[in-house]
Amino acid sequence: MTGDLRLERVAFDQPDAVALRDAMVDEVNAVYGSQRDYGSNGGAKGIDPASVVATIVGYVGERPVAHALLRRLGDDIEIKRMYVRPEARGQGGADALMAALEDEARAAGARRLILHTGDRQDAAIRIYQRHGYTPIEVYQPYVGMPASLCFEKLLG
Repeated sequence: MTGDLRLERVAFDQPDAVALRDAMVDEVNAVYGSQRDYGSNGGAKGIDPASVVATIVGYVGERPVAHALLRRLGDDIEIKRMYVRPEARGQGGADALMAALEDEARAAGARRLILHTGDRQDAAIRIYQRHGYTPIEVYQPYVGMPASLCFEKLLG
């Protein structure tokens, strides 16, 4: 897929980005139930649009299949709402998204990237580790949220 995947930087509220965040919310809610509350607003709960550094949508042809965004969180930049549709997984889309996010973060002056995920998202954890992300203590606003794992990568 990586040869067929086209990444586009889009507005946070662009319809394809919203639809992919909704799909991510549905999937995460099925895994964690009430432990996670993303709301029903395009997966935007807890994300101030003014904090968003970049929103990226991946397309195969005209079909949106992947999404991730970066937001400022205090002095850090955080990866949020990374998602690849199930039928597009295992084809390099997550790797392409990670590379694009890291490039965007460097361009924004970040010295490190942080992220939060859940302890049942084994495939996501493997992707993050493969890209050099290492575990860190759970940070705000996730302290006290069950099943939380946090990671960082120092950017060169």
